[in-house]
Amino acid sequence: MRCALAQAHQAQLEDEVPVGAVIVLDNRIIGTGYNRPISLSDPTAHAEIQAIRAAARHIGNYRLTGATLYVTVEPCAMCAGSLVNARIARLVYGTADLRAGGIESVFRIADCSSLNHRVEVTSGVLAAEARTLMQLFFQARRASRSADNDSGESRP
Repeated sequence: MRCALAQAHQAQLEDEVPVGAVIVLDNRIIGTGYNRPISLSDPTAHAEIQAIRAAARHIGNYRLTGATLYVTVEPCAMCAGSLVNARIARLVYGTADLRAGGIESVFRIADCSSLNHRVEVTSGVLAAEARTLMQLFFQARRASRSADNDSGESRP
């Protein structure tokens, strides 16, 4: 999870929402990713998707059977569906996403009995660090917008 947090910090440096992900197979990191939808102009460029793409390229297979995904924030519905499609065995995440979580908070995609694969889930790992990183990022963003408004700049 520390490696996923490092990825999240990289996203933050690029002014992206600080979410990071790492995929491990046989005790080796085979894929990493961080949020990049803004910089890539790609709404699917979430940390989990970036890590899944890298891991699939690394092993030469779209099925990541036996792999564990570590991610700092609970995956959204899109990413949760990708975990199922990639046949990720286990998900370990930090903090919950109470507004859009696709695993436990809003949707339950990883263990949906209608789907052909289920993902084992462990939540709350280094949750305080992941939550603090997100909170500080959005506080800074709100403060920046407030300062822009105070200076007379108009909003789009």
